[in-house]
Amino acid sequence: MYKEQLVIIGVPCNQFGNQEPGSPSEIASFCKLNYGVKFLITEKVKVKGNKQHKLYSWLTNKEQNGNIDASVRWNFQKFLIDENGKLLKYFKSSTKPLDTEITNLL
Repeated sequence: MYKEQLVIIGVPCNQFGNQEPGSPSEIASFCKLNYGVKFLITEKVKVKGNKQHKLYSWLTNKEQNGNIDASVRWNFQKFLIDENGKLLKYFKSSTKPLDTEITNLL
């Protein structure tokens, strides 16, 4: 529906209830087989704490992204970045991907 307007990137993390213990290829395979995922899935990273990946440091720190302070509370949190690289908003895990709160920003 929005595939011409979006690039979706899944970023696995095992910091929440040990939900993603496998290797990156095992996680990608699981997502493809069980959920039909066709989007890019990155390496597994740390999204919080001392070893936080630089992407998540940027996503969660207003001083770096220029817009929003955020914290990652659980898997499947979503961050919407525009075509110019501006972080627009983040959404809790409970927000469905096609929620109007997201689609109205597209």
